Amino acid sequence: MLFRLEEIVRATTKRWEGEVLEFNGEPDHVHLLLELTPRTAPSAFVNNLKTVTSRLIRKEYGEHIRRYYWHKPVFWSRSYCIISVGGAPLSVLKQYIEQQEAPE
Repeated sequence: MLFRLEEIVRATTKRWEGEVLEFNGEPDHVHLLLELTPRTAPSAFVNNLKTVTSRLIRKEYGEHIRRYYWHKPVFWSRSYCIISVGGAPLSVLKQYIEQQEAPE
């Protein structure tokens, strides 16, 4: 499921003229390092990304997800965190994301 989620995130980000520089997931959240255009409103992008990924993941992995979400029509929580990292070296950010534990 994580691999499919990454595919969807990359495709959606590309449609927004952005690029996924790093992707990793944990059992309850994902880490994304993105490059977006200055024209992209972060809140609009995140809303679209969560909508698209939720719809497709629930459609493709519905039976599996229902075991954990008790038939609720959600995949993501409403919260998210966006941090601007214009001054931090990309190598440090990529290393941080790579070192997050992926679900087994």
